[in-house]
Amino acid sequence: MEKNVEVVQIDIADRSQVLSKDYKPEEDPAKFKSIKTGRGPLSPDWKKILGQRKDIPHMCCYKLVTVKFKWWGLQNKVESFIQKQERRLFTNFHRQLFCWLDKWVELTMEDIRRMEDETKKELDEMREKDPVKGMVAADD
Repeated sequence: MEKNVEVVQIDIADRSQVLSKDYKPEEDPAKFKSIKTGRGPLSPDWKKILGQRKDIPHMCCYKLVTVKFKWWGLQNKVESFIQKQERRLFTNFHRQLFCWLDKWVELTMEDIRRMEDETKKELDEMREKDPVKGMVAADD
């Protein structure tokens, strides 16, 4: 294992962890209330509450990101920049995931496999025909 391992905690309900240009009120777990499950909105102490109550459904994600950029003079700066973008990506994605709960909570495995196949087909077509798309890096 690498010597320089940094554990980064992401709090999806903490608005201060989201860049202003990434913020969407409809994807704010501190405001979202699921119609289908009644879950949300997440309070500032939601993690503490989950730790105390075992009857509340919850999930925890761990992601290992390894960045290696071997170019003398640029290595630390580029690796740090990439890690910052990874954190931004994970934060925004997991905020969306929570707020999209009503869209996926009742899906069956068959539904998910069908959606995977459809998405693969769409992505393959986009790679052939469309220009490159995606998140733009931010220094904020």
